Amino acid sequence: MTAVADVRSDPVSRYCPQYDREPLAAASKAEGIRYVYLGRELGARREEPECYAGGVARYDLIARAPLFRQGLDRVRRGVEAHRVALLCAEKDPLVCHRMILVCRHLRGDVGPIAHIREDGSAESHADAEARLLALCKLDADDPSLTRTEWVERAYNMQAARIAYMAAGGSPPAVEVR
Repeated sequence: MTAVADVRSDPVSRYCPQYDREPLAAASKAEGIRYVYLGRELGARREEPECYAGGVARYDLIARAPLFRQGLDRVRRGVEAHRVALLCAEKDPLVCHRMILVCRHLRGDVGPIAHIREDGSAESHADAEARLLALCKLDADDPSLTRTEWVERAYNMQAARIAYMAAGGSPPAVEVR
């Protein structure tokens, strides 16, 4: 890795202050690793009111936001010169917007994507998507949809489950399809 793209909306850690934005940027620089904060562009807690419905962040709306698209373009350009690690806070990619929102829209554009798990092992994006299908109890072998359509359905379901909910927001009343 030669660059870290921090995609946390709020780049602080309640439990590990060394992962706050400034100390992390300084430590990265000391190791010769470029640190770039992209939480405003690629974070899940958005400033744009049009990215919310009923106080709940909607990943489909975020994905269409101009600032989000600009963030994706920065990552695409970054991987041309660097080996980039996207940084967020969740241990499991299936419950993190880094995979469910950001990597969903980068896959196919940036070469192979691997997710670093809590134990330090790397999980391919394809394997993570297979786990996502299982988590959502979707059968990609069911011929009523293509595998791609099943995977997209799983992303939508998981996005509805993990999306940021502002104070006073309420979860979606129906399951996203």
